[in-house]
Amino acid sequence: MTMFMSSFSSLKVSTTAGFSISVQRRRCIPHRRRSLKVEATGNVFGDYFQVATYGESHGGGIGCIISGCPPRILLSEADMQAELDRRRPGQSRMTSPRKETDKCQILSGISEGMTTGTPIHVFVPNTAQRGQDYTEMSKAYRPSHADATYDFKYGLRSVEGGGRSSARETIGRVAAGAVAKKILQIKSGTEILAYVSQVHKVVLPEGMVDNETVTYDQVESNMVRCPNAEYAQKMIDAVDAVRVQGDSVGGVVTCIARNVPRGLGSPVFDKLEANLAKAVLSLPASIGFEFGSGFAGTFLMGSEHNDEFYTDPSGSIRTRTNRSGGIQGGISNGEIIHMRVAFKPTPTICKKQKTVTRDGHETELIVRGRHDPCVAPRAVPVVESMVALVLVDQLMAHLAQCEMLPINPDLQQHVSVPSNGSLSMSQVA
Repeated sequence: MTMFMSSFSSLKVSTTAGFSISVQRRRCIPHRRRSLKVEATGNVFGDYFQVATYGESHGGGIGCIISGCPPRILLSEADMQAELDRRRPGQSRMTSPRKETDKCQILSGISEGMTTGTPIHVFVPNTAQRGQDYTEMSKAYRPSHADATYDFKYGLRSVEGGGRSSARETIGRVAAGAVAKKILQIKSGTEILAYVSQVHKVVLPEGMVDNETVTYDQVESNMVRCPNAEYAQKMIDAVDAVRVQGDSVGGVVTCIARNVPRGLGSPVFDKLEANLAKAVLSLPASIGFEFGSGFAGTFLMGSEHNDEFYTDPSGSIRTRTNRSGGIQGGISNGEIIHMRVAFKPTPTICKKQKTVTRDGHETELIVRGRHDPCVAPRAVPVVESMVALVLVDQLMAHLAQCEMLPINPDLQQHVSVPSNGSLSMSQVA
């Protein structure tokens, strides 16, 4: 609706009789109302490398649209599928028995096997929907799920599988993360690797895994994705013990990023650790984040916690320890970035629980459906993907600001892989 402000103009007319008539005319001036713009949609991540995810757990499918991807990168559906296969359900008794192939389709943004620089649309159809499993949930809220809060916010919700609150939404993140990982490898030789370091009360002791040398094959060597065989079996036993009882347990995923260029992170509100925290805490079931020494660092004194600098044989400035987790002042310092993400026990369990109906009446509920007894093993590739999305976004921000003009060679380093590096640049056309 257009609003108007009133104003007046006067006209004075003289007559031959010696008196004047004053006439006032009212005119309307349109007053522009400030238009309302809704920005709190919450489905887009990133500033330079942007990812928008879409779809529900039991809808037609899940996917993402990637904007800002550089052109001329060799990319295929197989690149994404390798990561999606690590995330998909039905892999083992550690995961949901839901049978989905999670086969991805790239619908745009690729020509002759290369990225074109235009938006990349990825779609994964849902093929094993069982909406009837959620009949009871249309009437009552599942404890510790997002059922109630979605109703509180939107006034309605997608009942089947929780809709957007389902972990199935992470398919789009993993597909986009595969592209981000490839860009990071090509541009700076960065490698991102995550593994399970705790399941319930089974905690992988500090130092049992060498973050300098741990490999993808070691992580993927068992169904729980712990690179230490002894503790992997203890974790599997812990999950099995609660799985047969219809219960669930939580866990912790450790993630490392090696060969991260120095200088990533944009103080003060887009510090690297702050963006990483937001990224991983946006994941379903995540309840905690720490990087470097984390909360354990609070038990140390400054003299014990500080990372002292030294110059290595190649002349590069390094730190002797890495309690800072590869980030200082919100900026990567070239050391290994390492963080831990805590995941709560899967809230969907096969035990009777007290709850309320949507109209507020107390009742009891036994939840049906297919769910993981522990989300940590399947969260590993998802955590890697979110870390990759942050790093590639900050890499682009760094290139745009700090390498726009010639760098100061005495202090700064280019973020690109050196021309004599071991990485083959044939991945770029």
